[in-house]
This record gives sequence, C-alpha cells and structure tokens, in this order.
Amino acid sequence: MSTERLAAALADRYRIERELGAGGMATVYLAHDVRHDRKVALKVLRPELSAILGAERFLAEIKTTANLQHPHILGLFDSGEADGNVFYAMPYVEGESLRDRLKRDHQLPVEEALRIAREVADALEYAHQHGIVHRDIKPENILLHGGHAVVADFGIALAASRSEGGSRMTETGMSLGTPHYMSPEQAMGEREITPKTDIYALGCVLYEMLTAEPPFVGASAQAIIGRVLTEEPRSLTAQRKTIPPHVEAAVRMALAKLPADRFASAKEFAEALGKSDFALPMSATRVSAAQGASSAQGTTPWRRQVTRSLPWVLALAGLALFAIERSRPEPQPPPVGRFALQLTPEAFTGQAYQPMALSPDGSRLVYVGVPATGQQLFTRLLDQLDAVPIPGTANATNPFFSHDGSTIAFVVGTKLMKVAVAGGPALPITDIRTAFFGGTWSEQDTILFADDKGLHVVPAAGGQSTLVAAPDSGSTVTYRWPEFLPGGRAAVLATLDSNVDRLAAFTLSTREVRRFNVVGANPHYVAQGYVTFSLLGAVANASVVGAGTLMAVPFDARRLEVLGGPAPVAEGVQVGPTSRAGKLAVSRSGAITFATGAVGSYSLVEVTREGTARDLGAPTRFYGTPRLSPDGRRIALSINESGSSDNWVFDRVAKTLTRVTFDGSASRAIWTTDGRRLVYSRNGDAQDLAWIPADGSAPAETLLVGTDDQFAGDFTPDGRTLVMREGGQSITRRIVSVALDSARTRRTVIESAFQNHSPSLSPDGRWVAFVSDESGRVEVYVRPFPGPGGKWQVSKFGGTEPRWSPTGKEILFRSGSSLMAAAVQTGATFSPGEVRELFKTDAVAGPNFPNYDVTKDGRSLILLTPPATSEQGLVMLLNWFDNLSVRPR
Repeated sequence: MSTERLAAALADRYRIERELGAGGMATVYLAHDVRHDRKVALKVLRPELSAILGAERFLAEIKTTANLQHPHILGLFDSGEADGNVFYAMPYVEGESLRDRLKRDHQLPVEEALRIAREVADALEYAHQHGIVHRDIKPENILLHGGHAVVADFGIALAASRSEGGSRMTETGMSLGTPHYMSPEQAMGEREITPKTDIYALGCVLYEMLTAEPPFVGASAQAIIGRVLTEEPRSLTAQRKTIPPHVEAAVRMALAKLPADRFASAKEFAEALGKSDFALPMSATRVSAAQGASSAQGTTPWRRQVTRSLPWVLALAGLALFAIERSRPEPQPPPVGRFALQLTPEAFTGQAYQPMALSPDGSRLVYVGVPATGQQLFTRLLDQLDAVPIPGTANATNPFFSHDGSTIAFVVGTKLMKVAVAGGPALPITDIRTAFFGGTWSEQDTILFADDKGLHVVPAAGGQSTLVAAPDSGSTVTYRWPEFLPGGRAAVLATLDSNVDRLAAFTLSTREVRRFNVVGANPHYVAQGYVTFSLLGAVANASVVGAGTLMAVPFDARRLEVLGGPAPVAEGVQVGPTSRAGKLAVSRSGAITFATGAVGSYSLVEVTREGTARDLGAPTRFYGTPRLSPDGRRIALSINESGSSDNWVFDRVAKTLTRVTFDGSASRAIWTTDGRRLVYSRNGDAQDLAWIPADGSAPAETLLVGTDDQFAGDFTPDGRTLVMREGGQSITRRIVSVALDSARTRRTVIESAFQNHSPSLSPDGRWVAFVSDESGRVEVYVRPFPGPGGKWQVSKFGGTEPRWSPTGKEILFRSGSSLMAAAVQTGATFSPGEVRELFKTDAVAGPNFPNYDVTKDGRSLILLTPPATSEQGLVMLLNWFDNLSVRPR
C-alpha cells in the first residue's frame, strides 16, 4: 500500500509525517493525531499479514493490551483498519531503541544493563499479573526514553498467534518471534506459552547487553533454534571479567531449558540481579555443568517432546557439520559487483565539492539532490529502490557520516550541521567561515574538518572549533579531505601545493602532518588495509597517470605508512576540477559509489523566458560565469580544466572561442562598461583583481592586490566604480565598492556577521541586489546603492544568483532547479512584487556568484547546461578489495 493511499485513508484521524522504519510485521510512521493534537507512532501491518491474520480477530485481541498502564510500558492509543490494512497507534517516544544503542556501543556498562533489565522485568511483572505475555521481547521492542526502558508492542505477537490466521504464519515463512530470543518451548511450537518465555527472552537481552551477542547465534533461524534446544550459553564472566558472579547465576537461571527451572516470576529475576549473594540452586548448577545433558525420565510434556526430538536435531546438526567441513570447497571471496545505481526522486548533483557519502557499513547512501523545492540531501538504503529527502537539509552540501552511521553531518552556508538518519531536527555543530574542504567523525565523537586555514577539531555535540594544524606562514599548502583512521588517533588527508595534490597523514596528539610521495586527492581508508584516492589529469612526477581514475594504495593505519605502489580501481570517475576531488563515496567496509560521465563538460546555450533552449555552437568545455559584452555579441567565460583556469571569449556571430589569459589562475571575468576590458580574479588563494584588453592586445595588469578572496560583481553605469565581493578566507564575505581612480578608494557597502555575496547593480545604478544567509537560508535582498537605507527581501523560499533585467523592472534569480523572476518597482523607494517561476533547468549553478547572464533585450538567458549527449550516472562497486591477491602486511 502506498504512503499516499494510506495517508488518504487515515486523513480524518492521522496526518502521516514520515516513515520511521520497517520490520518483518509492520511499517512504522511518525504521524500527528489530528483529534488530540499529539505525535504518535503509527504501525501498519504488512498487507499480506493483514490478509493472513484477519483484521477483526487481530484488532479484537490487541484491544486487551490497551488497558496496560505502567511507566515502563508503551501504551496503545488506538487501532483500526484503513483501506484493508490493520494499524495501531502508540505514543511517539523521542530517543532510540535498545537495538540502536547496541549497534552503536555493542556492550553496555554493567550497571546500566542491569538497570534496563530490572525496568523491563518490572513491566513484564505488571503485564503477567494482568494475564498478558509479551512473547517477543527483544532489543527492537525496548525503547530508551530519557535513558529508561519502555517496552513496546505488548501483546501484538500474542494477538497474531491467536487470530484466525495465526497458524498459517509459519506456512508462509513468517515468524511470530525472533529466533535469538525464543525460549525452547516457543521454538518447539508449544501452544501454551507462559510468562516464563518472557523471562527467558529478557535473559537473552541482558546477555546481549553484557557481551554484545545473544546467547545463541547461527547462520540461519534453524541453526539458532538447534543451539537453543541443545546447547548451554557461554559463561558471561569468562567473556567479561567485570560481570559479578551473581549476575551470571541469575542470567543462567533465566535461560534454563525447562520453564520449571527458571524464575517463578519476572520480579524474582529482577530481585536476583540485585542480590550479590544469589547463586544457582544445586540442581540447576548440575544441569549447567553437564552442558544441558538430559534424560528421558522427564515427566513434563515439554520435556518428553524435547527428548523425542533431540536425536533428530542432533543427527541433522551432525550431517550439516559434516557437509560444511568435509564437502564444501575452499571459501572464496564474494565476486566483484559493478552495477549502475538509479537515484529517485532526484538525481544527484555533482556541483557540490563532495556530493555523496556512504555509511561505514556501506548499506546507506546520502547524496546532494536538486528537486524543484531546492537543493537538499537524500538518503537511500541500498537494499531499497527509492530515496527519500532528509528534512532540515535545505541547501546542504558535503555530507559525511558519524562513525556508527546513525547521524549525518553536512554544511549549509556558514554552518556545520548534523541530523539523525532516523529523523529529527537539524542541529548546528559549529561555524564555517571559509571554504569547506571535507570533514570526518571519529569514534570518540570528535569531528575533524579542513578549510582554507587548516585542520580544525570540534566536539560532535557542538561548540567552538579549534585550529589544530595550519601550514607554515607564507606557504601555499592547503589541507583537504581528512578522514579518520580506525581508533580516531590519526587521519589521512590530501595536501594541495603548487597545483599538485598529495596524500598525507595527521596525528591528533602531536598535531603533525606527514606527507607521502603519492599524488592524489580525496583519500578514504578501507578496512582491508588500503587508502583509495582520485587522480585529476596528468601530473608531473606521478608514478601513475590517470585522469578521472580511482586508485588504491596499501596502507598501514597503525604505523601511518604507505606499503606499496598505487593500483587503479576504477576508470571514468568524475573528478571535479573545481573541487580537485573525485565525485565518489567509499565506506569503511570497502563499498564504493562513484559518478561517471563528462564532469564539467557544459554546453553554452541561450534559453528563452519560456524555457526553449538553443545551443550557441561553442564546443563543450568546463565553462564558468558567462558574461555578455555590452554590445551582446561576445561572451566572456572561464574554462577550468586539468587544474588550471583561464578566461576566454566566445563570439556569437563568428562562432570562435578565443583564449585571453594564459597564467592558469584566471576566473570570473566581467566586462568594463565600454566593452574593451575584462576584469577578473587571479592568483589562487589570495585573489588579486586584474584586467586585460578583451582582444588580447596587451598583457594583464593588476587592478587590486588582494589579501583575501576578491570577485568582481558589476560596474556602475558610468564605469567609474566597481562593486565586488570580498572575503571568504579570513573574513566573512562582504560587498564593497572600489572607485577606479588613482587611489582605488574602497568603501564597504554591505557587511554583517553573515555571508553576503553575488552583488548585481540595477541598470540605473541606484540599487544593489545581493545574497545573504542572515535568515538561516540563502535569500535575495535589495538595498540602496551605495547606501545607506533599508533592505527588502525579494525571494521567498530560498534564492541565489540575482541578475537585474535590462529594464530594471525585474530581478531574476535561481531557487533550486528553477529560474525565477521577481517584479520590482524602483523610484524614490523600492517595492518588491510578485515572484514567479520562468522555467526549470539543469543549468550549472554558482555557489556564491551568478553563473548565467541576461541578454540585452531581456528575453533570453545565457546558461551552462550538461550536453544532451553526456551520459552521467552512478556506479556501485562491491567486493573489489576482497578479491585482491596481494594483501598489505
């Protein structure tokens, strides 16, 4: 049943907000109870279960649990049927399940595990006194709210077993319990299940909290059940010396094969956990020492049934062991898997520096998508077909996972944020004041990230970041793409120096950066003992040359040593010239996802306001910032390829593309008002502004020497003043004006604690449109130029890249994948009007500068779009490292 149909069927009672998860019996949704104005967890049985169980009988049974009122029991609010599907509603509990906690921490502190067990036992005692047996106690059904245990789904398994279809469950391969926590009598299919089966299950849960595994594990449900019936669990104290002997004795008694040998009640079990002098009864001790040996003299029906079945179980187990140990071939690694990955509802955008991330276990992909509602993060479990948006991640980029995969960190504007994979609010971690070049999250919940200043650490809980490594004063080195190694004491990263990326390692305690003679960017460590990295173009002195290639080098994570030469892993990987890193994600387990196709290969097109596109005939290149000359005939462009960038001019009539600059560090050119010169940024990190005759008749001259980023925006109509953006490395981005007189007089136009950029002047020079993130989301604003005066917001739901129409009656801007037009009135004051969408586009966006232009008549726009022939996609690569014949030492 689709979520839309379900939402429609329940609209009068519940408003479904999002899916929280899915299990073997039901899908769980977070919903709003319309009648009572509260959040609820809405569980909807799988359609095949609804059909098998019979809705009326099932609902009649679970109503018996609605009267349970206990602080450690999650109550039942409501139940019913919607469009043929059975549902029931429970309180929505903020927090996590015990299963989530165990996935993260594996083992719990002994005292905490005992407290949780006692709280669950208290809930079980109450339910048992009211004649209700849970029958499915397991970590998934124990929620942790404020650190305390709350037991969910009371009586649901019982209702399923008693409903008219319950007996058909096993015929369809569906189980009413979980083998790891099933009591022997439940596994044997006894009709009468007593409270002691819950005591057994709780013993299993406590065993797992203390040792990280249930008492019995196996490759299949049948194997687990066979061990439940025939074996004794391993000693707790032998596995963990801090477990008191009385706890070992209490857990062993709870896990007794015979119900009669277990505690008489859950209360007794809880009391025994708190008695330091508790010991197993002598009879139970003898049984335990004998490893569960039993005789046929038992008198209970269950004992007789086990006795009759035991020879067959043992015989089957023996045959299975013989087949496994004697007949199977030598174990082989799983085959290498390579397949295309389809992403819905929106394909990823490779415009982000790092557009994707894989969870450490390789099971979940997060990527940057650009739907109609604007750029945000999407997540997809790789065993599912569909991706879902992550709320609270508008305009997010550069995602990376926490060490346990439960949380995603990402960057929005000037903030490093985080959000739980399971859902919840997006929370700030720290401020990012300069260009962000990757982050990583350690097992100690420390985040290490890189920017133009160096490497910084910050607690994952949030706070002020600390600079822990910076290049030497005057050095051109920058640090990028750190990733923690196992243990969190060190990280691999890349250094960029003189246009060459090299691998390096950083030690947190000594704050030392050790550089390796391995050329590459964007390193990732995999558990098989390798570091992967991407290569961009042909690099001098590199041992391996491969543009758009993913490489791997054997690496000792303990000694921080490269153990051999690099080897190619995959060809055809998108490697963004702007970010100098492969568009890829690598999990700690060795799974790899990478983008393919022509990265940075764009077509220069003219698009009418109605969305009709016409290719202008320029070759596809990695273009940036198209700007029309005042006469509308020529288009200035930057071309960024093989790690260098220069300015070119395309003649729309002659169809010629002519190079204007040759220093390899020129970008973002604009025309002077007379059309004779180009003003542009150059010299890498310390951006000078230079200008050069557009016809190449004279060399470039320095216009403004920069100590920080400087990017030209617009000229005033008289051509005497330049409006520009400054900052981004050591200072917050601000907007200034510079008089082109001999003194080069500089004046601040817009400056605040927020990021302000992308200035665009109105045709009459009286108003400046710009972008600011002061509201927490990037929006387009207008202020008088040169000021002072008020401020008006033009965009409503996010906006970037403002450009004035030639008439001055409209401001065009981007919002997500849409080109928007905002009507404005100017005069003695400014008045924003209606905002409407012109068309949707896959044109390349600019993060903090307009990446398009408007024709002189205002009827068309000049855009950069991926060519129609460019086949871009994602590839998933599995088990590559498991099949290497030579392993690192």
